Amino acid sequence: MDSYTELLYLGKIALAALMGGVVGIEREFADKPAGFRTHMLVCATSSFVVILAKLMVSSFDAQNDISADPIRLIEAIVVGISFLGAGTILKYNREKSVEGLTTSASILSVAAIGIAVALDAYILAVGVTLLDLFVNWGVSYMITKSLE
Repeated sequence: MDSYTELLYLGKIALAALMGGVVGIEREFADKPAGFRTHMLVCATSSFVVILAKLMVSSFDAQNDISADPIRLIEAIVVGISFLGAGTILKYNREKSVEGLTTSASILSVAAIGIAVALDAYILAVGVTLLDLFVNWGVSYMITKSLE
């Protein structure tokens, strides 16, 4: 692989990190357990894993050694992110309350944004990033105002 292609992939990973960071900064401001850096890393890593898979598949396809199943890759990312998301969920027995569900869902979403960037689906990635911001900031604001 040439240097230009590797730099192009690195740019995609950086873009994914930026989009994850946009979502994560809201979680950071909301003082949630997984914030800016976590969301950046999840989104960038998801993109990186998909890029690596694309490289592996194209490498092996040239040799006709394997047949690729891209769904397995996405399943593996979702399973891994689910464990990370589960770590952000806290249950308080005395108060019968649960916290961290939105942050967990947000982590899963930025993983998918990273996958979208790696697959060149930039409009979807930006759109879902904006949707996440709307849900986390906009809907939260509307709920808070309606309870006042």
